[in-house]
Amino acid sequence: MKERKAWAVNGFLGLLVILASLVLGLILIANSSSLVVGGILIAAGVILMSGIVVVQPNQAQVITFFGSYTGSLLDSGFWLTVPFSARKKVSLRVRNFNSAKLKVNDIEGNPIEIAAVVVFRVIDTAKATFDVDNYEQFVEIQSETALRHVANKYPYDSYDEGGYSLRGNSDEVAHELSRELQERLSVAGVEVMEARLTHLAYSTEIASAMLQRQQAAAILAARGKIVEGAVGMVQLAIERLQREGVIELDEERKAAMINNLLVAIVSDRSASPVINTGSLY
Repeated sequence: MKERKAWAVNGFLGLLVILASLVLGLILIANSSSLVVGGILIAAGVILMSGIVVVQPNQAQVITFFGSYTGSLLDSGFWLTVPFSARKKVSLRVRNFNSAKLKVNDIEGNPIEIAAVVVFRVIDTAKATFDVDNYEQFVEIQSETALRHVANKYPYDSYDEGGYSLRGNSDEVAHELSRELQERLSVAGVEVMEARLTHLAYSTEIASAMLQRQQAAAILAARGKIVEGAVGMVQLAIERLQREGVIELDEERKAAMINNLLVAIVSDRSASPVINTGSLY
């Protein structure tokens, strides 16, 4: 199915024609001058009255005539269209769909709770009416299906440099969800304007364990950065001392100094310096 414009004329002009036909037909019948012509005019006026339709702003009327799609009225106003036709209202307004909290597994198999909001609107009334049974229900089901599929493609969290995750890359996940939703909903004549996550959390049964795991991973990542920085600082200090000739260090003293500096920098407690003042005697 493809949307096309239905035949329609201005409703006020059509109403004027209908009234003229009815009045003229009644006059002819009352004067008994031409009963047949008068009856035909009255019948034509009654038939045309069945084609009067009002279209509200941001609303469309899908017109079918004895089972055949004749077109859609997209412009708001008062119109006269095909008589004896069936008309179905389709909203063109922007709408939101809030999905329920779904329990799914991420790519690592961890159970998580996830939900999203989808902003959409109908852009093809013919597809929305005839290609799917109920386009609103179709949007709901396909949105939850796409959300499950996207959640299965990423981990909940990632501490790898440049790694994608549901929590750390919300914009990329939203773009992926919007793209997949548009592919699924194009058959229903629906345009996805935006799709974003509104809820993301570990499932209750593993929330405490995963919190400990997150804390441990964060500590390990922080320790890695500290050690990396400490090695650079110690290396820079040794090179500067030797370059400026402040002190001459053999390999044993150099190893001891490196050990002391690393302990002082990496330790999570404040260093307690020991001052050597030499012997009293």
